[in-house]
Amino acid sequence: MVSACALRAHLLAARLAGPVATARESSLRSYQLFAQRDPRYLIGLDPRGRWTRGELLRLMSERCGNSPDPFRVTGQEFIDPDRTVAALDAFAGRIGAAARERSPVLLGTGHPQRLLGFYAVLAGALSAAGCPVLTPAYGRCIDISTRFGLRTHTLDYLHGVAVVRPADGGANGSGPGAHSHSPLPVRAALAAAAEGEGPLPGLVIGDHGWVCGAGQLGVEAIGLADVNDPALFVGEAEGRVAVAVPLDDAVRSDYYRPLTRYVLNRACLSQ
Repeated sequence: MVSACALRAHLLAARLAGPVATARESSLRSYQLFAQRDPRYLIGLDPRGRWTRGELLRLMSERCGNSPDPFRVTGQEFIDPDRTVAALDAFAGRIGAAARERSPVLLGTGHPQRLLGFYAVLAGALSAAGCPVLTPAYGRCIDISTRFGLRTHTLDYLHGVAVVRPADGGANGSGPGAHSHSPLPVRAALAAAAEGEGPLPGLVIGDHGWVCGAGQLGVEAIGLADVNDPALFVGEAEGRVAVAVPLDDAVRSDYYRPLTRYVLNRACLSQ
């Protein structure tokens, strides 16, 4: 069992919260491009509000605890560990409810190198509790915009968690999958489920486009988000995302293990 105090200490020691590696410049650039409705930063969300850069700064300060000062433009970002713990409590509450109701669940990540293990343990626990862990659109080809242009990816599932791989077998072709912010994979998965490849999920668990893309389509979605990923927090503020957990989403994969144990314990799914 991991207590809330022990988890808070771990968050700070592993730099999952507190002073994190995310640069202030990265956050401000993301907020500006989100405000300009750049699809790369909306990641599947169609915001109802106008969301200026200043409004995003205030929202992110409220949800993550970083500075709302528009004149602070350099340095490392900060995530309030107490906000992270509180959000993980809410995250665990949604998982516990899904387990009690034996709801079908869909898990997917755009951070397979870092977060696959976190989601895989959740998938195993939910499956053991009687939740169907869905794998719709397995093997489907999806064209995703990357910094190298439009590239075809294949939707794969590892330990019950959806990832995308370059179809040409390039970088990450044989590893756990490619880094992606795109909402296209979750749209393909939900469309396949609606077309008969299994039930629609009652809950989507993940990050990036998996959460925003599902939430935008009216499916309950919860996930993890860094301080430079405003879309999930806007989705939460507007009621499209059920829970957004603020933390650094790019530290060593083993640093997320105490979070998994904490969530499973809070959800009464400890293994």
